[in-house]
Amino acid sequence: MNNKFSIVIHGGAGTLVKGLMTPEKEEQYKAALNEGLEKGYAILDNDGSAMDAVQTAVNHLEDCPLFNAGKGSVFTNDGTHEMDAAIMDGKTLDAGGVSLITGIKNPVTLARDVMEKTDHVFLAGEGAMRFAKSLGYKLETPEYFYDEHRYQQWQNIKDSDTFQLDHSMKKEGKFGTVGAVACDKDGNIAAATSTGGMTNKRWGRVGDSPMIGVGNYANNKTCAVSCTGSGEFFIRGVVAYDVSCLIEHKGMSVEEAASEVINKRVLEIGGDGGLIAVDAKGNIAMPFNTEGMYRAFKTSEGKKEIGIYKD
Repeated sequence: MNNKFSIVIHGGAGTLVKGLMTPEKEEQYKAALNEGLEKGYAILDNDGSAMDAVQTAVNHLEDCPLFNAGKGSVFTNDGTHEMDAAIMDGKTLDAGGVSLITGIKNPVTLARDVMEKTDHVFLAGEGAMRFAKSLGYKLETPEYFYDEHRYQQWQNIKDSDTFQLDHSMKKEGKFGTVGAVACDKDGNIAAATSTGGMTNKRWGRVGDSPMIGVGNYANNKTCAVSCTGSGEFFIRGVVAYDVSCLIEHKGMSVEEAASEVINKRVLEIGGDGGLIAVDAKGNIAMPFNTEGMYRAFKTSEGKKEIGIYKD
C-alpha cells in the first residue's frame, strides 16, 4: 500500500466567462468544491476505497444547490426534476446506473445500490423508483429540489422548444453535471457521475452521465473517467471508453488520451465539454474545451488545485 493516491472532482463545464460571476458566487463555488474534495480525500487518506471516496464527494455536490445534480437539479419541460447517475468500480468492472428518477436526494447512492444489490447495471424511470422504494429510500418533496434561480431559468424558456444546458448568458450555458474519479492506496480506481439533466428537457431525454462507457467509466488497467459536456455528442463519441481505449491500444498516458478526446475527437463531431480522469498510479487529467470547468484535485504528494476558468 505505497501507491500514490489522488482524487479529482468536477461540477460541470461550459460558458463560464470571467467577470460574469460575482466574486462572492465564485467563492461559493470554490468553497463547495473544496469541501467535496476534502471529504473524498479524507477517505483515501484513511485507507478507504476509491469507490467510497467518489461516492462521498459526489454526494456532497448533490447536496449543494449550486450544482445541477441532486438538490440543485434543473426543471424539465413538465416542471419536474429528472435525475441520472452512474458509478463504476475499476477493480471489478462492476457498475450501476440510474436514469429518469425523481425525489431521490442522492442519485449516485441509488446507482451504487443497483450495482451491489441487483444483477443489473442500469435501471430507469418507474422501475428504478420501485427499486428505490423497495430499499426504503425516503422520497423528498418537490420543495427540496426547488431553487428560485433554476425556476426562473425554466420560466424563461418553458413555452418554447428551447432547452438549456445550464445557467449562463448564452444558450449553450454550463453543462450541469457533477463527478469524481479517484485512485486509492491499493491502486484501485473508480468513477461516479450525477446530473439533473437539461432545463426544459422533454420526452424523457437522457444524457451521457448515467451511461457506462460514455459519461462514466473505470478500469484499473486504464483509467477512471467522469464527463461533463454536450451529452448527445458525448454519447455519439462514447467518450469515457474512448479515453480508456487510447490508453489500452495506443499506449498513451492518461493525460495524452484525455486531451486527444476532448481537444480533438469530441470537437471533430461538434461537441464540447470536459472530463476528469485518473489512472491506477494516481496520475490525473482535467481537460476541457469550453471557457471553464468547475474542478478540483488533490494528491498524496501534496498537490492541490481548485479552478473554474482556463488559467
